[in-house]
Amino acid sequence: MGNQPRIVLGVCGGIAAYKSAELCRRLVEGGASVAPVMTEDAHRFLGEVTLSALATEAVRTSLWDEREPIPHTRLGQWADLVLVAPATARLIGAYAAGLSHDLLTATLLATRAPVVLCPAMHTEMWEHPAVQDNMALLRQRGVGVVEPGTGRLAGGDVGPGRLADLDEILRAVSVTLETAGAGAGRDGAAQDLAGQRLVITAGGTREPLDPVRFLGNRSSGKQGHALAEEAASRGGNVTLVTTADRPVAAGIRVMKVETAGEMERAVLSLAEEADVVVMAAAVADFRPKAPVDRKLKRADGVPEIVLEPTPDILAALGERKGHGQLLVGFAAETPEGSDEMRHEALAKLRRKRLDLVVANDVLAPGAGFGHDTNAVLLLDAGGGERAVPLTDKREVARVVIDTVVEMMSRRGRDAETKGRQQ
Repeated sequence: MGNQPRIVLGVCGGIAAYKSAELCRRLVEGGASVAPVMTEDAHRFLGEVTLSALATEAVRTSLWDEREPIPHTRLGQWADLVLVAPATARLIGAYAAGLSHDLLTATLLATRAPVVLCPAMHTEMWEHPAVQDNMALLRQRGVGVVEPGTGRLAGGDVGPGRLADLDEILRAVSVTLETAGAGAGRDGAAQDLAGQRLVITAGGTREPLDPVRFLGNRSSGKQGHALAEEAASRGGNVTLVTTADRPVAAGIRVMKVETAGEMERAVLSLAEEADVVVMAAAVADFRPKAPVDRKLKRADGVPEIVLEPTPDILAALGERKGHGQLLVGFAAETPEGSDEMRHEALAKLRRKRLDLVVANDVLAPGAGFGHDTNAVLLLDAGGGERAVPLTDKREVARVVIDTVVEMMSRRGRDAETKGRQQ
């Protein structure tokens, strides 16, 4: 993690609290200074002495500790990150409503550090509309969420709700700390997107065929999420519209969608106030015209599936593009010849009124869907061209955001020159 980040580790009263001990140990081994805060009910599952021995700071439990008259504000100001694992439905509801009934909820309200929640509860609780509404509200406020996993639960049944794997939680912590780096981006770069509003999409849409099946694609959302992290690390005000269940750094506002229609409504609404829109999502081109409301069965025979086009979100954005707004599109191609990808990308750039298009060959080794690496070709409306050889997707994101910043700066200089000439 580097530079000994200071982490408040909140532990709530759920059976998954026993995993917090191992999580605490791994955070400390990774170089973090950890101050555990346990709720009263957490003591029913985990001993205070255990966490105190593993952490760098003693466990705190009460707002009324005589040693610290205002422990919640001191913890909130001390922390570089507040991580709650496990986060119960009660904690999530209180935090969403702004209620501070104990030290942990008071600390959450008293901090300006990024917050990451790791929910853990039984399936029925996790799927309850009240819990999901609270989660959606917290995501919109920029709270990071590590989605619970699916597996065997405390009651013996199987379903979503168990605490995410520790490796996934640690990855979210690392991404959040990197994105929230004080005053600098990934490599100490200046905050060259400060004050800029960006809408970035990620993942592949799913178009329902019946209640259990869908038409989709192989997009993992990794490239779109990397773009959001890079933009946020450089001071951008980022909203991520995603279909992917991936860790998201705190401070990035998240809107979860599933279908092309849902993505269209979200993106067109957000784009009205955006300075930059980056459509990295793989939006399905077609969807079943009439999805059925019951599971299709083999005994019913082969169904007739009639497809219809999905909305062309990128074309709509090009038509509505505001003055000064930058529109970036992605082109996932399967070219047969060496120049076919460039030709198709240029056609898309012109047809959809893009300022920049990022093209890649999804059949190339190590590139495209599902990989941690990518190789892309950037083409801009001014005739600029840049090839990025195979590298990790965060590095690809850096190059794309560098290009966006350069284009914005060039537009600013051109406008200034034009103003002097008039």
